[in-house]
Amino acid sequence: MKIHPTALVDPDAKIGAGVEIGPFSIIGPQAVIGERTIVQSHVVIEGDVTIGGGNFIGHGAIIGAPPQDASFSPERKTKVEIGNDNLIREYCTIHRGSPEGSVTKIGNKNFLMAGAHVGHNCLIGNNVVIANNCLLAGHVSVDDGAFLGGGSTFHQHMHVGRLVMVQGSSAFGKDLPPFVIAAERNSVFGINVIGLKRAGFSVQDRDEIKTAFKLLYTSGLNISQALEKGAALNLGAPAREFLDFVVNAKKRGICPLKRGADEL
Repeated sequence: MKIHPTALVDPDAKIGAGVEIGPFSIIGPQAVIGERTIVQSHVVIEGDVTIGGGNFIGHGAIIGAPPQDASFSPERKTKVEIGNDNLIREYCTIHRGSPEGSVTKIGNKNFLMAGAHVGHNCLIGNNVVIANNCLLAGHVSVDDGAFLGGGSTFHQHMHVGRLVMVQGSSAFGKDLPPFVIAAERNSVFGINVIGLKRAGFSVQDRDEIKTAFKLLYTSGLNISQALEKGAALNLGAPAREFLDFVVNAKKRGICPLKRGADEL
């Protein structure tokens, strides 16, 4: 364990073996930091925060601050939980949950680039990339392998599906089904074919995902009709995941296909 003499580490904090804490960082009494995690300078970790092993936390990051929720009261017991092997770069902000007993949760092997904001009660999966200055409002869920381009914004309570690719400087207020490319404002442009190939999806799985996509977006059927027709098809697990996501997205609805987008 290596703690810079200017760092303020509460004696009640639990610090694992091999942890490094840089100059002028502040670690509160409820913090738990797993082994081999590196905390650079001017980092603030406050509130009930559990961080796993092998993480990197860049200069000026703030983790566990109260949520930006006018209804929040400081006596509520809420948390941040971060898994293992995450790369959290400079000046990221990760706020703890807002409702009593709730949690903001980040999984494993994620990459949060400089200036990203993860609001209260967000749920981030594994192997997610959140590029510079992305803003995630409260209760946003991001599934495994998604890539959120720099400067993009995400409305509260929305859901980003697995392996979604989002272009930078985009804005979304509706759910993004898994495996799609999305850009601009609430617009889907097609399937993330390159991402599917890199993730090891078979040709058959990719073709079935395209079938499900076309059924939903280009068949001329409404969503209920498309889902009913899709239920009768003999589709594998990935295409079924795509359609099941849409079934469960009724609260916010899904982003529509951009007019004039290239057909698959």
